Amino acid sequence: MVFPPRRIFRIPLPHRPPLVLGERPLVMAILNVTPDSFAHRFPLRDPEAAIAVAQQLEADGAHLLDLGGESTRPGADTVPVDEELARILPVLTALAPRLRIPISVDTRKAAVARAALGAGAAMINDVSGLTHDPALAGVVAEFGAALVLMHSRGDPKTMSEQASYGDVVGEIAAELRAQLIAARRAGVMLGSTILDPGIGFAKRASHSYGVLAGLPELAAALDRPLLVGPSRKSFLREAVGGRPAPERDWGTAAAVTAAVLAGAHIVRVHAVAEMVQVVRVAEEIRRISIHP
Repeated sequence: MVFPPRRIFRIPLPHRPPLVLGERPLVMAILNVTPDSFAHRFPLRDPEAAIAVAQQLEADGAHLLDLGGESTRPGADTVPVDEELARILPVLTALAPRLRIPISVDTRKAAVARAALGAGAAMINDVSGLTHDPALAGVVAEFGAALVLMHSRGDPKTMSEQASYGDVVGEIAAELRAQLIAARRAGVMLGSTILDPGIGFAKRASHSYGVLAGLPELAAALDRPLLVGPSRKSFLREAVGGRPAPERDWGTAAAVTAAVLAGAHIVRVHAVAEMVQVVRVAEEIRRISIHP
């Protein structure tokens, strides 16, 4: 079996060397400092505990850290700006000078993005794809930061109602293309953008599996690096016998393998040490198929 080649991209980052995507798949570690994270075994409310976890994630092999202060799981409530900042800034300001890897902040809000980039973040991961707060794109452009645009529909309260597709890959590609246009109009350089097809967001399980199967088609249609985040999500629930989110790492490993074989540039995961091994093995299989 021959797997698709992965195009190489160089993403400029503020105050750091460019992020090279495509030479090998990178692992983005998830660090949620929220009281209601759906997939963490224990909430990380204490900044010192979160800082220690982040340093361990880097030691485990993470190439990037994604720090979030607002849960955006289906049904979640919006967190006020002040509260989101109170959760992430103590952690971010402590980690920025300590970690060697770039820090991304997972937020939908321009005010949070501005504070985060000012405190040392190099990337903003907007799960709303600029639909929640379009001003966020201008903030990213001002700082020269990288921007992840994720596909979703509606908001956490309404996304499940909008999980209807005739052609899931084609519709996601069209909607991500529209997000790219909005970002560029706000001044974000095309070369600073990364796209996430949004597994589990406004998608039923069959749609999420369809996204994984259709990654090569998405990559060809969009010509941007792809970030894939299947970790512990509900689309895996039935396949893993109904296990709760923290117990879905074996299912996650299968999804991560599929993503790497299909050419994903970044996988976003909770169990970093384990998924680093999965990524390395899957990438070796893919590499041999392309260069036997």
